[in-house]
Amino acid sequence: MLPFQLSGRRFCRREEIAYYNRRVPSPELKTNRTEFTASTDDAGQRLDRIVVAHCADLSRTRVQELIEAGLVLVDDRVAKTSHRVRSGERITVEIQPRPPIRAEAESIPLDVLYEDDDVIAVNKPAGMTVHAGAGNQSGTLVNALLGRGQSLATGGDALRPGIVHRLDKETSGIILVAKNDSAHARLGEAFRSREVKKTYIALVHGVLQDEHGRINFAISRDPKRRVRMTARRTATLARARDARTDWRVLARIDATTLVEVQLHTGRTHQIRVHFSALRHPVVGDELYGAPVQLRIGKITMPSLGRNFLHAARLGFTQPRTGAWIELRSPLPSHLYLFLQQLAKAANTSAGGIDAALSAYL
Repeated sequence: MLPFQLSGRRFCRREEIAYYNRRVPSPELKTNRTEFTASTDDAGQRLDRIVVAHCADLSRTRVQELIEAGLVLVDDRVAKTSHRVRSGERITVEIQPRPPIRAEAESIPLDVLYEDDDVIAVNKPAGMTVHAGAGNQSGTLVNALLGRGQSLATGGDALRPGIVHRLDKETSGIILVAKNDSAHARLGEAFRSREVKKTYIALVHGVLQDEHGRINFAISRDPKRRVRMTARRTATLARARDARTDWRVLARIDATTLVEVQLHTGRTHQIRVHFSALRHPVVGDELYGAPVQLRIGKITMPSLGRNFLHAARLGFTQPRTGAWIELRSPLPSHLYLFLQQLAKAANTSAGGIDAALSAYL
């Protein structure tokens, strides 16, 4: 089925969107039922904690989902997660596996920076996940693209149509998406061969003494905390992969450093884990050791609520024509405002920060 034209943009008929879900298996959901009676030791504890204790195969997140779905009953009545269990109450749990994850179309506004017949580049806001995953199926970039009737490459993962690279949820900035399989293959190879130029702006804790530097620490999954990555100077960890991050100082503001970062490889959390390994975590990045709030002397800065990390520039070769295309995403206003507040707290000229960021505002 061919795309049709509307208001100067290309759209695909709604029937096409279903294609992205066909490769995701849809097994029949099997329900198990378990019952137990709360003991005196259980009394006074939250319902979700008690169910987790009695149902060892369920995670706390999954238990909370079952409670919200009305599948956990207390004396045959639907109860809330916060319910405090009483001794002798009969608790019934209808255990269902999560339904298959699907890439669903949603009507979500997008800031499109560039678009042609082969690619679309979006200015992703912080807080948006790129694609659906366990426990996170709505509000994603892919859902938003499908919601605008967007034609996307279908040769890869059905949950990630067109996705050739990713940004962390709390990282804002430019993300490039392929509209067809040919563009997907060529862009994927360009990323693998490091032909795509990626530039980030980051604010890190501490003062970097040199004006520029390079981080060449191998990166691997943290064996103790699976949600994190970890970095070493040599690839001594299991399945560690080489990673290179180049940086240069834009400005030093009290006990922080504003840096421009060139990413030469695309490992998970690369910038965040590399600067954390230098003991200079990205401001706002609690996962990698940053405090909840930044202190400047006696002044406590307001919580940023995200990582101070922004994908500001991206350069790539158009996969069909071979033309070089460079895109720019200005620093988000709330990050700029945070820098202004930081400069004021540190009694530093805001004009100097503006000069340092002149190419990114």
